[in-house]
Amino acid sequence: MTMSTDTIRETHTPPMPTSAAAGEESPHAQRSELQAMAQEHLLMHFTGAAAYTEAPPVIMTHGEGCWIEDETGHRYFDALAGLFCVQVGYSHGEEIGEAVKSQMMQLPYYTNWGVAHPSAVRLASRVADLAPEGLDRVFFTSGGGESNESAIKLIRQYHQARGEGTRTKFIARRVSYHGTSYAALSINGMTNFRKPFEPLMHGVRHVSNTKRYMRPAGETDEQLTAILIEEIESLILQEGADTVAGIFVEPLQNAGGSLVPPAGYCQELRRLSDEYGVLLVADEVISGFGRLGEWFASTRFGLRPDIVTFAKGIASAHVPLGGMIASSKVVDTVLNGPAKMYMHGLTYGGSPSACAAALANIEIMEREDVLANVRRNEEHFRTRLESLLDFDFVGDVRGAGYHFSIELVTDTDTGRWTGPIAAEDFVHDHLTPALHQAGVLCRVAVDHGGTPLVQFSPPLIMTAEEIDWLVERVQEVFTEVAPLLTA
Repeated sequence: MTMSTDTIRETHTPPMPTSAAAGEESPHAQRSELQAMAQEHLLMHFTGAAAYTEAPPVIMTHGEGCWIEDETGHRYFDALAGLFCVQVGYSHGEEIGEAVKSQMMQLPYYTNWGVAHPSAVRLASRVADLAPEGLDRVFFTSGGGESNESAIKLIRQYHQARGEGTRTKFIARRVSYHGTSYAALSINGMTNFRKPFEPLMHGVRHVSNTKRYMRPAGETDEQLTAILIEEIESLILQEGADTVAGIFVEPLQNAGGSLVPPAGYCQELRRLSDEYGVLLVADEVISGFGRLGEWFASTRFGLRPDIVTFAKGIASAHVPLGGMIASSKVVDTVLNGPAKMYMHGLTYGGSPSACAAALANIEIMEREDVLANVRRNEEHFRTRLESLLDFDFVGDVRGAGYHFSIELVTDTDTGRWTGPIAAEDFVHDHLTPALHQAGVLCRVAVDHGGTPLVQFSPPLIMTAEEIDWLVERVQEVFTEVAPLLTA
């Protein structure tokens, strides 16, 4: 099975019990009280209709370290850190909860509209200390989509304040994911997510991403960078440089499978942005707060953005929190513009309890030396995963830090999935259930080119021993499903 190159099925597949076989009791007869309530009342995120009518959803109840447990007592290794976000794992809830409790006892809520409060001030200062050089103004949101929405508004106001109101267009990359709210959804490069809600924000253009797999043999990083940058520059000139407002990139692109930039690419993005007066945004909702062994992946790759958006890892997802970090140059231009303010606000942005949780989370990450753990184990993680290339259907292993993807193909000469079983059937009916049965939670998807992806982005506390356990379980699963791919 193949899919067009501008569509993608990249949803995270949650663990699901298999449907009852003929002659057995129906799943509804076996479901727990919580499962019944979930099917009847809880509208789950990106969840297929079958979860409400057939096999009921798994109910997760406990967590410790990198492991979580469902209501039946079955344990899973969470190789996706929830949704790329539980940096410190599941054993620090009491400590972070105490920080939240203390804040709740002092000031449970107040707004950042025209006033401030200690936890938001302290967290803003802390984030500015950790941010890439030159970024020092922090605006808080409730999550990643809101953060990218906020950046789009800031960029539009920035250009208006400079007397360049014609700059309304944005450039992003194909297969990129930036959120589900109106403007954030508009810059998504995953067209199947956008299509049901179009028309969206006008003026968004998409360019090639940095995927290296199946590029021409012998092509160097420098050659690929030149091709990619020339494409962006040509688009800017075609659209008219005076109409382009911003460029959004993930330093390591998640959707499409752990896509790392080639050498020189980030530096050339900075050059292009400066030359044509375009603001450069690093979407670090996933890659920020230690995922690649640095507080921000922009630092690792030398991206030097004008704005960084973040969420997820700042509080290890113990509370909803996100934000953006911008340079004073950008913010002061807006504050000195016609409106004399940044015209945006959110009820829960900078919530005192959320900021208290984030401050506690950062303290834990520093105390436990979490970033060093990622750097220490990165090559071991890569090497163990690359051992899976011994399977005929593993085409590529790629990524960095604690974010890796495996691309599965049945034709290694073309890098495509050609059968004998359809990719979506293989993923949904065989690979996903086998991984869940083995106690492995990860992302299993069908990529924009029709090839299955298996993605790992575990808690940043994962040890070398847990890496070995994880890869051994995946080896067992791949051995189990391999016969299905023999014509």
